[in-house]
Amino acid sequence: MVRVWILPAAFVACGVLVAAPLLLHGSPGAAVPPLVAFVLVAWLNSPLLFPRSVGAAEARRRSATDGRPVVYWRPGCTYCMRLRIRLGRRAGRLHWVNIWRDPDGAAVVRAANGGDETVPTVVVAGRPHVNPDPGWVRAHLSPSE
Repeated sequence: MVRVWILPAAFVACGVLVAAPLLLHGSPGAAVPPLVAFVLVAWLNSPLLFPRSVGAAEARRRSATDGRPVVYWRPGCTYCMRLRIRLGRRAGRLHWVNIWRDPDGAAVVRAANGGDETVPTVVVAGRPHVNPDPGWVRAHLSPSE
């Protein structure tokens, strides 16, 4: 669980290191923009940007019931962020599995990618798709959603 917060914490620490000297030299106006930028990047790389993750077994069960795709992802992955941001509000309609929190999810991704943990891996109707286009993923959501 700590592993997913290392990168965001590092970004916040860098922001503080950049802003502190500016504050100490009496330039609070110059310190705020870089600090805000680093905090924003930390947020983008945190699990907070993504819908709540479930376990791989639970995601498969839910997908079998409602037919929605399962997205295997990990914090800090720029391709995962791209998918999440481009899906917008529809991202909450998919089942998200954080492979750093779920060893079964990581195993599913490795099995689909020849031993590599390449994410995002989206499973639609039991078939894995590695780093699919967000438009393609949207097309696999039912129109009523």
